[in-house]
Amino acid sequence: MLLQHHFLPNDGVGLARIEFIINSAIKVHPMACVHPEKITDAKIRETVEQCALGYKTLPEFFVSTLAQGIGTIAAAFYPKPVIVRTSDFKSNEYQNLIAGTYFELKEENPMIGLRGASRYYNENYQEAFVLECAALKKVREEMGLTNIKILIPFVRTPQEGQKVVGILAHEGLKQGTDGLEIIMMCEIPSNVILIDKFGTVFDGFSIGSNDLTQLVLGVDRDSGLLTSMFDERDEAVQQMMSSAIAGAQRNNRYIGICGQAPSDYPEIARSLIAQGIDSISLNPDSIVSFINGFDISSHS
Repeated sequence: MLLQHHFLPNDGVGLARIEFIINSAIKVHPMACVHPEKITDAKIRETVEQCALGYKTLPEFFVSTLAQGIGTIAAAFYPKPVIVRTSDFKSNEYQNLIAGTYFELKEENPMIGLRGASRYYNENYQEAFVLECAALKKVREEMGLTNIKILIPFVRTPQEGQKVVGILAHEGLKQGTDGLEIIMMCEIPSNVILIDKFGTVFDGFSIGSNDLTQLVLGVDRDSGLLTSMFDERDEAVQQMMSSAIAGAQRNNRYIGICGQAPSDYPEIARSLIAQGIDSISLNPDSIVSFINGFDISSHS
């Protein structure tokens, strides 16, 4: 839990995942809070309604609970920046939530299916994404925690990015208002190839080394059969990261990394720092050992 580690040396939170809050505190599929009438099993519907005891409506339960979770993290690190990623469950993971089977279609390859940005404007989820927006707005406006930045995952095209930024603005989360920054995960080869165009849509980038490695090498990171092939140190992956950093710098945009690679491989972190990356997110259990083994003062 992030709160247990706020005392460690840090400059904020590079990745706070909304789906972790949904999974641990809400437990209900977000669309079940919007359309409980679609749940035909009386016991499951009763379970959904019991989760929201004490709240006037299911949407209020979802928004308030999510806002409390985000706000707790943002307050613990205030005024340092906390980058909050909107939900990035895959369809098979959404199915595991309470009432999830009523709102998810089976996909043969969820890893590259309806996830991230494409889900937010899809008719099967857009109403739930509006609730996510309401929670983020509540944290920034009602709680006054304007240190949160919004991170959008799995944006396949610049046009898709514009759609999502448009939805955020429509829901009261407009870029620049009270310093709001909207950042994009850089985790698809198209993100690197078209980084100049993505840079006109977003305020910055956060490299997701897990998905970037998966999609550059064509390796399913969930497949135990291909474990030996999944390696963030691969030359092709390193070249993509370098191109992303250079592209962000060329466009005067923030770029950090929130993937697993720097925690597992200090040599990757050293290389990224040498290239001028703006921030590196580490697993809490690797922060102290990383600092002890790396002379930060030698890099500005």
